[in-house]
Parts: sequence; structure tokens; C-alpha cells
Amino acid sequence: MKNTLPSFEGPVCPVPINTRNQIVMGHGSGGRMTSDLIHSIFQPAFSNEALNEGNDFASLQMTGFEGRSGRLIVSVDSHIVKPIFFPGGDIGRLSICGTVNDVAASGARPLYITAGFILEEGLEIGTLQRVVESMKNAAEEAGVSIVAGDTKVVEKGSADQVFITTTGVGWVENTVQIGGQYARPGDIVLTSGTLGDHGIAVLSARGELGFAADIASDTAPLNHLVETILKSAPHTHVLRDPTRGGLATTLNEIAGQSGVGITLEEDSIPVNPVTRSACEMLGFDPLYMANEGKLIIILPHEEAESALTAMRSSRYGEQAAVIGQVEADHPGQVLLRTPFGGTRLLDMLAGEMLPRIC
Repeated sequence: MKNTLPSFEGPVCPVPINTRNQIVMGHGSGGRMTSDLIHSIFQPAFSNEALNEGNDFASLQMTGFEGRSGRLIVSVDSHIVKPIFFPGGDIGRLSICGTVNDVAASGARPLYITAGFILEEGLEIGTLQRVVESMKNAAEEAGVSIVAGDTKVVEKGSADQVFITTTGVGWVENTVQIGGQYARPGDIVLTSGTLGDHGIAVLSARGELGFAADIASDTAPLNHLVETILKSAPHTHVLRDPTRGGLATTLNEIAGQSGVGITLEEDSIPVNPVTRSACEMLGFDPLYMANEGKLIIILPHEEAESALTAMRSSRYGEQAAVIGQVEADHPGQVLLRTPFGGTRLLDMLAGEMLPRIC
């Protein structure tokens, strides 16, 4: 769930939102339209050092946690997935896992979460109780506490059952420096498992596939997997969960932040056969499909093998794979090397492919 703003350099140059000057669904895609909205509206108003780093978290220098100096990590996310229950998860589990993962992607230990609820008049109390219980279970799995919250109710038809906004707080030592701006030529790119499963699972729950798909969302808290990675690869440069816009869009963001090129090996990218078949039938590319329990890891070449071995021994990293490398050439671009030896450009997601996916 992208929640902070991409880095911005140069003078403020507002970009027209669209010809009607109205928000459209594409502005929530996490892709190029979202980026344009951020650059034209939010960035000029809110620009500051922490926000301008362009990560899914803010890193704030602090002193005092357990008597140590370090950085407070803060991340915020909103959840509007439709339907609110889907194979492998629900809006409650999604809200906790998404926020935990954004905090953990800094290398931090997630500690606390706050939750705000927008409830639609007429929502069944039993449905809300089921969502809250799922949040409780996900928080326990991640080892975080839900410490504050807020509830508002809107008239029937003014929302869709329940929307949840969460803020995550964590702590990281100053010796850990992880972010999208730290990828370096020669680094190796890994992913923790198969890509695109969440998007297909939600579409299946909506009944929009036109066929039965035996696939579950990958929604999961990844902070314990991050701890495992950092023990085996302490010089990891980038961690990122590829949510809206998928692998391709997320790697474009990282390439832009770091001023590097990234080349992927198509044959090495793990995709569940069911997800691949569904994408082929629908005309989708799994590299742009949303994920809610996967990591991108970018780290020095010499630590790649130990990280891969450690990930494969972990619950949420069993299908981890090396998928590419970072290069000095073609800075700001992501290329895909095909099985036939050619390459094609993987650009950012241009508009909205699957609205209300997370």
C-alpha cells in the first residue's frame, strides 16, 4: 500500500489531473497517475526531508527507545478492498499486514498500530466483529499491539461496508540504512515468492473471472521474514512490498529513487500457474498485479546466496528466487530479458488495472 511520496527534484510544476480536473479511479492505481497526483497536489504542499525520500515509510531521528539512539519509523495506509472477504484474507488482516510490511521494509521492528474505521450504516455487527477478530489475529502473528483507534459512521450508500486506515510505528537502529534510494550497480534482485496471487484472488471473490480459480491471496505479515533476511544479509540495500502496481511498478520507483537501471530475467520470476493462466485469459500481466505478502530484496551480490537460503527456510519465503540485477546502464528504467534473448521495457502501470484491490 503506497503511502509516502516519491522523491521530487526541481521546481514545482503542477501536472493537470485530467481534462475535467476531477479525480478518477486511475489516481488510486499506485502507478503513473498516482505519481502525477502526488507531484502536482501533495508534494508541493507537504514537502519535507522525511517525506521526500520517497519510501513507503517515514524515517525520523529519535533518541530514547530502550535507551538506544535510532530512528522512529512511521507508515500510514488506507484499505478499501472489495469484497471485504476473499480467499486467503479479508480487509482486517490486509490492514494489519500491509502496515506491518511497510514499516518492516525499512529494516525496523514494527511495534504499534492505530486503526481508524469508516463504517456504513447497516453494516452487520457480526461482520464487523469478524473483521476485528482477523485484525487481532494478524497483529498477534506479527507481534504488534493495536494501541489506539477511531470510529465514524456514514449514511447507507456513502461507503461500502467498512474502510480501514492504519498507522504503523516501529524502531530501527541507526546502523541500518535501507530504502529505495540505496540500490547500487552490481546488486542482485530477489523476490520472496510467486507474484500476482492477491489480485487474482480478489477478482475471483468478485466473480469477475468467469471461471473458478483455486488461488488464495498471499496476505501475510513479513516482519519476521525481514528479520531472517537481515541476519543472513546485514548489508541489504532495499526492501519493498510490491502492492498496487505490482513488481514492475515498484521496481520502476526504486530505479528512479536510486538512479540505476534494473534488468529482470523473465524465466526466473516465480508465478503460480493458476495466476499465470488467469492473467493470460484476462489479458493481464502478472508483473503488474498486486501482492500483499511478498518482498522485493535488493542486496550486494556476495550476500545473495545466504539470503536466498535463509528465506527458503522461512514460512513466507519458501519460493524465493533471484530474478535480476541492478546496473549502471539505462538509469531509471526496468528491462525484462525474455527467454528468446531479447529485452523489453517494463514501464510503470499507466492507469487503473484493478480498482479497490487493497
